[in-house]
Order: sequence, then structure tokens, then C-alpha cells
Amino acid sequence: MLDDLNTISQKDPRDALGVAAAQPSQAGWNARVENQQTEEFVPETVVVAGMGGSALAAGLVKSWLKITKPFEVIRKYNLPGYVNDKTLVIASSYSGNTEETISALEEAEGLGAKVVVISAGGQLIDIAQEKNYPFVQLPSDYQPRMAVSLNLRALVKLLEVYGLAQGKYDEIASVADWLDDRVEKWLPSIPIEQNYAKQLAEKCAGKTVVIYSGSRMAPVGYKWKISINENAKNTAFCNELPEFNHNEFIGWTSHPVDKPFAVIDLISGFEHPQVLRRFAISDQLLSGQRPKSIPVELQGESVIAQMLWGCVLADFVSIYLAILNGIDPTQVDLIEKLKTELA
Repeated sequence: MLDDLNTISQKDPRDALGVAAAQPSQAGWNARVENQQTEEFVPETVVVAGMGGSALAAGLVKSWLKITKPFEVIRKYNLPGYVNDKTLVIASSYSGNTEETISALEEAEGLGAKVVVISAGGQLIDIAQEKNYPFVQLPSDYQPRMAVSLNLRALVKLLEVYGLAQGKYDEIASVADWLDDRVEKWLPSIPIEQNYAKQLAEKCAGKTVVIYSGSRMAPVGYKWKISINENAKNTAFCNELPEFNHNEFIGWTSHPVDKPFAVIDLISGFEHPQVLRRFAISDQLLSGQRPKSIPVELQGESVIAQMLWGCVLADFVSIYLAILNGIDPTQVDLIEKLKTELA
């Protein structure tokens, strides 16, 4: 099925695969800060408020940059108790209408925090323009989970403005051409025998996908979970080592090995050496207790290169899995229905 281009076009009518293939160009997108203010603001703490795909870039940044200021990503309505007038609060919502993020922004205003916005439109852009908050407006017509690099560029640009990410904005762009070369190997025209993304999708078909990573690449593991959930409409879960070895590890041992799961290990040389040993030893000790893990060696010579490579691969794998599931990978109608009911 995955080598039949007619079937692919029928199952992917909005060309999610084309959107995935164009993602390397996002790494070079020019993020422009509007309403940039002249007075100097030096934050003591940073909070990024966002949900789902709109928070993915913040997770990558926290793990990649190791920012020297306290940096927290919140996925809820309320801000941490320490937020004050020395806190930079970045409200990130692709649609601009996410109620949890708007709630967090309103709370930030009440606490006197420095508010900035990342969005493609909606209420957040209206608020930023009305109140003269600095903002970066993203290109529209993407699903949030498919705009990770756009969001990443916007977030790092803002952090650079406030003295927290010097030189890192350009580092993102430096991997665009390299990533584009890698992506060509995952296109629909490449047969399954040479197409790693198609191969992985076939191994995941009909199963719940469980993704494991080390702590450094945990945001990439979460991206895999989100992409498989939303693109393939498939259950998926993720966890990270070493925490996995202190609880979930033993949870695999009490049932037959023939479980309806596909276990994927995201392996990176940037993890702690003991974490890499834990992957190997865990798979050995769980032999006969769970399905053998599928190791995915993240490619790239830098942390951000491996992160973006892993994120784009997640989209290709999950879109191919959607096609195998007979599902349109773009639409997320149930989420939109939930938002309508809540409103």
C-alpha cells in the first residue's frame, strides 16, 4: 500500500506528506519580532505557556539550550507561583485561541509579568496588537504539530532578544539543507525497501506505539507520541530513561511477550553514557517479556540536528501509519469538537 502513489493520494487528500517534506525549509524561516520595545528587560525566570504542538518547540529549547535562567514549560491554565514582574511569559498558541494559553496570559498580566506572544493569528495576535506586546506571527495553514521548526525559530528569536540564546537562532538555520537531503529518502516515491519511514510505519501498524528516549531527547519522544496520536489517530505513549528503569521497566514482566505494542527506542550519542547502557541492558533483561525494541539511531552531528531529524521522521512515520490505518492524517475533528463543547 505504501508504494502505491494513487492510494497515498487518496488517503492523504490534504498532502500531509508534502507538508512534512517541506519542513526543513521551516528551519530557515525569518522570524520577525513585532512591537519590539527599546527598554531593556532582563528576565530572572522564563515561562512558556502552550498546549500540544504549540509547546513542542519549548520542550526542545529547554533540553537543547540548557538556559541559565529558570525555564519552565507549562501545559495548563495557571502559572507557577513564582511568576512576577521579573518573569518573561511567552504565550504560544498556533491558532491564537487556545483557552488554557489565554488564561495563562491573563494571569501573567495580573502578576505584572513581561508578556510576549507567538501565534499565527486569533485572539493572541489581537491582544498583542491591542496592548503593544512583542509578538512573532507564524505563517498560517499548518497543523501545530507540523510547525515545530517555525515555532522553534520564533521562540529562539525571542529568547535572543532577551539575551538568553545568542547564536542559536542561526544554528537552527544551519541544518536546513542537511535535513532536506535526509528527508528525500522518506518521500512517497522511494520504495519501502529503501524508505526507513515506511519500514517503521509498517512495524507500528495495528499496535500501540511506546516510545522511549533518554532525558536529552525526551522532547523528541513526546513529538513522536503527539504525531502518532494526531496524524495516525493511534494510541501512543512515551517515557524516558533512566526514570523508566525505576518503575515502568518492571511493568513489562507480568504478561505474555506477545503484546500488541511496538516499542521504539530513540538512541542519541548526546545522552549520558549510562543511559545508553541502560537501553541495551533493559532490552536484554526484558527479552521474552515484551516485544523486542526497535532502535532508531538519531542522525546529526549536533543536538539540534538530531532533534529536528527525529521530529521530521516522526511526522513521516505517523503519516504513513495513518495511510495504513485508512485515516486522513491532517484532520483532528474530535479535538475541534471538544473545543466547541468547552466553549
